[in-house]
Amino acid sequence: MSEVNGNGGAVEETRVLLRHAEDPKMASLEGYESYGGYRVLKKALKEIEPEWIVGELEESGLRGRGGAGFSMGKKVSFLPHTDDAKYLCCNADESEPGAFKDRELMQRNPHQLIEGMIISSFAASIGHAFIFIRGEYDEQADILDHAVEEAYEAGYLGNNILGSGFNLELVVHRGAGAYICGEETALLDALEGKRGNPRLKPPFPAVQGLYGGPTLINNVETLSNVSHIVANGADWFKSFGTEQSPGTKVVSVSGCVKRPGNYEVELGVTLRDLIFGLAGGPLDGHEIKAFYPGGSSSPVLTPAELDLPYSFEAMAEAGSMLGSGSIIVADDSVSIPRMAKRTSKFYRHESCGKCTPCREGTSWTDKMLERVCTGEATPMDLDIISSVQDNIMGNCLCVLGDAMAMPVSSMVKKFRDEFEETIAEEAAKTWSFDGLEAVDGQEPGPGGMSQKTLRRERLAGRSIPGEGVS
Repeated sequence: MSEVNGNGGAVEETRVLLRHAEDPKMASLEGYESYGGYRVLKKALKEIEPEWIVGELEESGLRGRGGAGFSMGKKVSFLPHTDDAKYLCCNADESEPGAFKDRELMQRNPHQLIEGMIISSFAASIGHAFIFIRGEYDEQADILDHAVEEAYEAGYLGNNILGSGFNLELVVHRGAGAYICGEETALLDALEGKRGNPRLKPPFPAVQGLYGGPTLINNVETLSNVSHIVANGADWFKSFGTEQSPGTKVVSVSGCVKRPGNYEVELGVTLRDLIFGLAGGPLDGHEIKAFYPGGSSSPVLTPAELDLPYSFEAMAEAGSMLGSGSIIVADDSVSIPRMAKRTSKFYRHESCGKCTPCREGTSWTDKMLERVCTGEATPMDLDIISSVQDNIMGNCLCVLGDAMAMPVSSMVKKFRDEFEETIAEEAAKTWSFDGLEAVDGQEPGPGGMSQKTLRRERLAGRSIPGEGVS
């Protein structure tokens, strides 16, 4: 599939996980097997040593597609080589605003995920696996339930799978709608029947996870890649993408674009190709103002970064992150302060409240941004907001507090003028100030400042050249 980017060049999708996704038969066992499904599993169980699979996953450089970007092969290798019960948990609690790629992968091709989980379990000597799916994904959970039932009937799950002597039980577990359960240790608590709260680390799940046993946790997209890597080899996987970010990535693009949706591309394609080429760019008559490159928890970027490659390392160098691979675009019709307010409101609502920096920080930030949007704040409050975000980052039990602090901090830093203008404009609607009526288009005032700037400076209580303090 190809589209034309903003400069007239062709942009191609590279479909691996979404190949044949438009065929409705792919959701069934019969349809999946007609395209070669489960052939890799059959070969792995009969001809391949588990150690080779672990080595190939590590050599491939497959990085977690759920946000952290940690090597899956290394995660598997961290599991202790003991006879203790081990567990595999698929994190399908896709609740990040802007993320909807895992939903499509599960809905269109559930057996691809199941085959990847079985091979991963075989490689790590795991006997019990779980798919923890977001509570709101009711339709996708039904599809997974049916696919798991088909896999059991075909002998791909259960005892003595395909006569290999390998046993695996797989359960689809529906969450209760808590965003915090996307954090791996909170997911484990929820699976154990407890309230979903993050745990102190160490110990890490690979050593002491579900029911106190060694546990491998990866997300839907990561596990869906496993069968393809085992079938084609690490070198094949590394032929896509960049040296540090190999492979393809399913990217969810939403917001102010003409063609929102999921697009599978090689990592390293430019943001411009993704946003303008595949997603069609902003609506006619509008320009891009800012965008989240990796879901609502990633620091926002501006049009100046559109020509950067979309990869883990490039996004980190730009001061943001690839995260869940969810690009949310805001055009010039969007108020950045109000976008920051919506972001803080979400994370305030979803905070589990277990640690003070997150519980108090998200609540306080949301209240302060409400003051900004109603004109009750001052520019000095923006400095305090930024300071509070610095105190949240790195000081919470999990990254939920950071997930709010990073984007809010970046918005205040990069769009401070807009925050100050919003304060001034909202204050002017509520209060009457002599000489502070809307005066756009008039001659520059003292110091050569525009009347609009003067109005904002006076409302902020700042010194005006030639006037003293107003």
